[in-house]
Amino acid sequence: MSFSHLGLSDKVIGAIDAAGYKTPTPIQEQAIPHVLARRDVLGIAQTGTGKTAAFVLPMLTMLEKGRARARMPRTLILEPTRELAAQVEEQFDKYGKNHKLNVALIIGGVSFGDQDMKLVRGVDVLIATPGRLLDHSERGRLLLSGVELLIIDEADRMLDMGFIPDIERIGKLVPFTRQTLFFTATMPPEIQRIADNFLHNPVRIEVSKPATAATTITQLQCAVGREGHEKRDTLRRIIRAAENFKNAIIFCNRKREVALLHKSLVSHGFNAVALHGDLDQSARTAALEAFRNGTAKLLIASDVAARGLDIPAVSHVFNFDVPHHPDDYVHRIGRTGRAGLTGTAISLVAPIDAKSVQAIENLMGMPIPWIGEPAKAEAAEATGGEPRPNRRPPGERSSERSGEGRSSRGGRNRGGRDRQPRQDAAPQEQVPLEAKAPVEQPQPHVDQAQPAREQPRHRPDSRHEPKRQPEKSPVRTSQPQPKREPAAEEPDGSHLPAFLLRPVTIKSA
Repeated sequence: MSFSHLGLSDKVIGAIDAAGYKTPTPIQEQAIPHVLARRDVLGIAQTGTGKTAAFVLPMLTMLEKGRARARMPRTLILEPTRELAAQVEEQFDKYGKNHKLNVALIIGGVSFGDQDMKLVRGVDVLIATPGRLLDHSERGRLLLSGVELLIIDEADRMLDMGFIPDIERIGKLVPFTRQTLFFTATMPPEIQRIADNFLHNPVRIEVSKPATAATTITQLQCAVGREGHEKRDTLRRIIRAAENFKNAIIFCNRKREVALLHKSLVSHGFNAVALHGDLDQSARTAALEAFRNGTAKLLIASDVAARGLDIPAVSHVFNFDVPHHPDDYVHRIGRTGRAGLTGTAISLVAPIDAKSVQAIENLMGMPIPWIGEPAKAEAAEATGGEPRPNRRPPGERSSERSGEGRSSRGGRNRGGRDRQPRQDAAPQEQVPLEAKAPVEQPQPHVDQAQPAREQPRHRPDSRHEPKRQPEKSPVRTSQPQPKREPAAEEPDGSHLPAFLLRPVTIKSA
């Protein structure tokens, strides 16, 4: 089937022909007719299957009639990241060149004033991230009561980034009679609940099994040690030995690791750029552009680049850190092998990652081949085959406290002394508390010339007993009272402060 049989307008068909596309993908073929029929759509498809064009193309046809009003957009597209929002804007520029539509991009990192000027002129298509959209709405600069079509893209990524409460707030601002398109690559129970709330009698389109990768991707994994320098050495060796290498995206779990790995690769002569959430928008845009046009061969990124980014002809994906959630693995490796091209995804697996790898293989429904020897799970024999990274034998101090934080800094034992007990040291004998020699207490000096009545008198027994209630303090008298020697069965006075044991002399009357 060709695009001309899907019900699209002539202007859209002309733009598609100019772009060089002849045959729609399965998600486009099944979704476009239902979108044009004004039905709610729930689309589930793996990454790289053309979900963006599945809603952009019918939107262009529907927007040929009508006009926008100031501060009241006609359609709204919600994206989880700035990069995805900018990518959708590029699709409208590409396929909407025969239309005179006003498209506005509302994302963070850009001046409010520039965005407000676009909203005043009237917007046919509003592409936004949830946070910045709510900022404009709360300032009274944006009205969503005129939205006819709402698209929620990469809904599972919205869930991971904590945007679901914002999505629910936005859903209350748009009209109830709107048409809603809901696209996702995975379908966890939380996403199903949100879809049930937003969609009315939707058409469910599932062109592939949820959370599966494209068959054109060769998946491999390589065993490495815990130390960060060893992983970086292994990564450099794999990159240099990779077959059919053109460019690669390298994923890390933490932003700090992205910066550290970027610095290491650049110092070893690799042409690399970094992309993570702490960079400002101009730096993120420049990094993506350098990677797209081939200026940079390596893109080191956090999961901000794992969802939906359409970077053509990425030959390799490296997981420098194994993702904590198996769904993230599917999205990461989906950056390669797109549009029918072949790709390779290699994960560096440390012993601490054994449990995450097992979860990924269970989700994929197949084992992932190893390059060389497989990694051994830590303490697997002590836990019945299930690795427990934090468990150590008795007497051994862990160097992996606080997750993998210490290992990323080189570990406690790297280049330092072994913290284990010395084997040649004689064990200390445990002496019972009762067998310890009593500590001699200083005795008060008594003048031999004084009569016996001047010997220190014994304080009441209750004063010598350990106090259970500290709020009662002993009462001091104006004249210091001498103490007599305690009896054998009485306390030895070791609990008394030193100033009460000073020798005193009492003058006779």
